[in-house]
Amino acid sequence: QVQLVESGGGLVQPGGSLRLSCAASGSTSRITAMGWFRHLPGKQRELVATVTIGGSTNYADSVKGRFAVSRDNAKNTVDLQMDSLNPEDTAVYYCIAEVRSLRDPSTDLRYWGQGTQVTVSS
Repeated sequence: QVQLVESGGGLVQPGGSLRLSCAASGSTSRITAMGWFRHLPGKQRELVATVTIGGSTNYADSVKGRFAVSRDNAKNTVDLQMDSLNPEDTAVYYCIAEVRSLRDPSTDLRYWGQGTQVTVSS
């Protein structure tokens, strides 16, 4: 069981920056990866960025070069640094954690935070 709490969302002007943070608690020793999804208005949820326990990262093509995901394994936190924001980045951003299942060690369970609103507007 893992709980995720996000922070850092808000309103920012186009071209600005914002940093999101997510803190995990509970069975953090079994976390294999953490990251971020987002839900854009009128669209389905999409992957933004993830980072594994070993430090491997993945990014959506739309955010490469602008966003950076980082994880502090000791603190069980993951951050998303967002630069050069544009109105198309407006969305609810969700922190996620992949957690190794005890019943089936070959399966990871995905846990979701409550989400934090990011609005990019003049």
